This record gives sequence, structure tokens and C-alpha cells, in this order.
Amino acid sequence: MGEYDVVTAALAVACAAVLGLTVALLRTRRRWRTAVGERGWLLERERESAAEAAIAAERDRIARELHDIVSHNVSLMVVQASAAREVLGTMPDEAATALRAVEDAGRGAMTDLRHLLGLLAPAQDGTDSDPGPAGDPGADLVRTPLTPQPGLDRLGPLVDRISFAGLPVEVRISGAPRPLPQGIDVTAYRIVQEALTNALRHGDGGKAEVTVRYADHALRVEILNTGPSVLTGTTPAHGEGPAPAGPGPHAEGTGRGLLGLRERVAVYGGDLDARRRLGGGFRVRARIPLDRP
Repeated sequence: MGEYDVVTAALAVACAAVLGLTVALLRTRRRWRTAVGERGWLLERERESAAEAAIAAERDRIARELHDIVSHNVSLMVVQASAAREVLGTMPDEAATALRAVEDAGRGAMTDLRHLLGLLAPAQDGTDSDPGPAGDPGADLVRTPLTPQPGLDRLGPLVDRISFAGLPVEVRISGAPRPLPQGIDVTAYRIVQEALTNALRHGDGGKAEVTVRYADHALRVEILNTGPSVLTGTTPAHGEGPAPAGPGPHAEGTGRGLLGLRERVAVYGGDLDARRRLGGGFRVRARIPLDRP
């Protein structure tokens, strides 16, 4: 084989090698682009899923807040309006007092609702941006700076409202009270509010006891109320009136409000138990860790 043939063969081999490398490079680049495109699609789907989950969680949170606000205040208004109707003709002063309580509960509901709506769409100056229509009975509540959600520091006014509505409440504080994270503080308040509201709505006389215990590593909240006995179907000695038929709307602790409370408590790694007591009445007990990272 001559020198020319050798050079030609070498060039052919080199061209084939370059062509092979080019094809391999193009294939590798195509695979890389495909992989990048698929990863971008997956990341976009993950972002969409995360956004949908965040929207669902926020929707649930708003639903719980609305339930707590409306259920509590409307229950108080119904109880007080019923009391006013019964004594309107014979005891007008007591009827007027009950009607003022209805008005206060309504104003409280409006304030809380405006606060919630203000958090969803606040004005630039941090006040309620909706001035309300002319003649609105809650017009004097507008333009109020947004305040923190209720916590255990507002337990006293809550107990006063429930007691005035007809359910005597005794409060016990165990341990040294200390500042709590806002979310836990609000959750503890809502637990007491929901339990007392249910006791007022479904109870038949009796009383309630609220115990808040500040332990080293957890906050414990317990609400007990008296009522008809599960075993005998009659009211305890300190209660009066006939026992209601059946176990009652919240006998198994599965009402919408209690489900919302369980979700609230679970967020902080705690647990909540709600059930009828054998001796009569209902018990709600919650434990919320305070040292969870």
C-alpha cells in the first residue's frame, strides 16, 4: 500500500471518528434537553401542587375562624334573645339587660369578622378598609386598627359572657402563666370557647369548669360541664329538668367545631379528646407541646 493510500485511510478513519463523536454529542445534548424539560415540568407540577395545598390549608383555616366566631356569638345571641322573650312582659328590666347582651354579642361578632376580613385584605395603614354602608349598625366599629387574635388573656371576658348567658363557669389556673406562641395561645382560647359554647347550647342547667395548666413542656386545657348521665339518662343532683332525648349533638365529639379544634391542635403536635362523661356532662381535654422545634 502506497503512502497516498495510507494518508487517505487515516483521513477516512478520522472523519468517521469525528462524525461518530458529533452524532454522540448531538444525541447527548438531545437527551439533556429532554431531561431538563421533564425536570422543569415536574418542578412546575410540584409548585402547582404546593400552591393548591397552601390554598386548601388557608381555606380550612378561614373556615375554622368563621365557625368559631359565628357559632360562639350567635349561640349567645339566641340564648339571650330567648331569655328576653320569656321575661319581656313581666320583668322589662331583665329583658332589657338580655337584649343589651344580644347587642354586645352582635357587635363582638362584627368586630371579629371585620378583623378576619381585614387580615385577608388590609388597608395600607393597617386598619379596616371597608367603611360599611350608610346606616350600618356597625359603622362605629370601622377604621379600628387590627389587633392580635384572642388568647388566654381574654379568657376572663369570655367566661363572663358565658356565665351571664346562664352557664356558671369556674376557672382554675395551674402552674406559672407565661407568654405563649401566638398560634398556641389562640388555639387554647378557641378550645375553651368552643367547649363552653357547646355546653351552653346543648346543656340543661349545671355548670362548667375550666382548667389551664402550664406544665414544663406542655400546655394542658380541660373543660368539664355537668349534664345528663350517660348511664341513667337523668340529670345529676345539681342539675334540674328532664334529660334530653338521645346522647345530644356532640355526644361523640365529632362536631364541625371539635374537628376544627383537633386540626388546630395537631398542627402543634398535640392531641385533643372530647367525650361524654359517665357521671353526666361532657369533657374536652387537650395537650399542646411547648418545646416542639
